[in-house]
Amino acid sequence: MPTNFIINFLTAHEAELISLSGKIITAGIIVLACRLLLTIVKRITTKVSGTKLGIDETLLSLMRVVSKYALIAIAIIMILGVFGVNTTGLVAVLGAAGIAIGLALKDTLGNIAAGLVLVLLRSYRKGDFIEFGSFMGTVKDFDLFTTSLETPDGVFISAPNSSIWASPLKNYSRNSKRRMEFTIGISYDDSIETAYQTLRAVVDAEERFLKDPAPQIMVHSLGDSSVNITLRAWAESSVYWDAYWFQMKNIKEKIEAAGLSIPFPQRSVHIIEDKSCKN
Repeated sequence: MPTNFIINFLTAHEAELISLSGKIITAGIIVLACRLLLTIVKRITTKVSGTKLGIDETLLSLMRVVSKYALIAIAIIMILGVFGVNTTGLVAVLGAAGIAIGLALKDTLGNIAAGLVLVLLRSYRKGDFIEFGSFMGTVKDFDLFTTSLETPDGVFISAPNSSIWASPLKNYSRNSKRRMEFTIGISYDDSIETAYQTLRAVVDAEERFLKDPAPQIMVHSLGDSSVNITLRAWAESSVYWDAYWFQMKNIKEKIEAAGLSIPFPQRSVHIIEDKSCKN
């Protein structure tokens, strides 16, 4: 009896079953094609990350995520179309739902939009030392929502991308070279030429200073109690701080060894006697 029922059912619905089987096979092909494309995208981005094209890993990671969800969405719409679902109305409904969700999550979407812009403009990368607002640190991680920093004293900071995009950004690692500046005050009784010769000797002895742009030595200002002389020199970003901290100590020692004095701020006070008070 059950066998006859099954045979009769298959015979009566043969056309519908063949059509359904074809749709299932088509849906399976779409799923396999989607998985194949995802694998291809992953392999391409992985190979590109190992080349010298200069494409940031954060951008490649973003491409993988966007490609994944875009292909999945296309595959779902195609499968629904194969089974006769009105995808036009579905797209309209999803669009309306997307608008409602967007209004509810505008701050989160703002972070995503800021993250996309920061990635596309390549404002910074992992390992860069940046400053924005009142925060500064080394970029440890970067995604569509937040940027993670580690401050020089080891504090972890997680900042929304929108807050970084809305603030002026300083990237201390972006350029290959940086300029350092030292201002030294000498007494008005000291020889400016002696100070110049001393600083030229410092420049000649420091191999980390670049020849181009050439170092500059100039009288910066005439202060209340000192003649302020400035030394400007460029160095590679990788050795900037080593050279800077060394020269802060070295220049003071060389100035003093040359017989020049670094005066303390002085102020003359004149006392005027009011003779009317004695009367």
